[in-house]
Amino acid sequence: MGTRGELFSTRVMSEKRTYFFNVKENRKGDLFLNIVESQRHGEDGFERRSVIVYEEDMKAFVASFDKAVAFMKDKRS
Repeated sequence: MGTRGELFSTRVMSEKRTYFFNVKENRKGDLFLNIVESQRHGEDGFERRSVIVYEEDMKAFVASFDKAVAFMKDKRS
């Protein structure tokens, strides 16, 4: 197991913020997705926000996420 239970990690960087998608495993062996947004705050600091989605909720989470993305695409057309 990796750092703090990390099994996989990838990131998306933009001009203003960075998103991290981390798949982790807790002590009981449960998998979860930890989505972190990090944004520079001042000269030295960062502001971080985190959402955790457990494996048993992933199907419903992804379905709702896909609906939200489709809605956004529709609004821009």
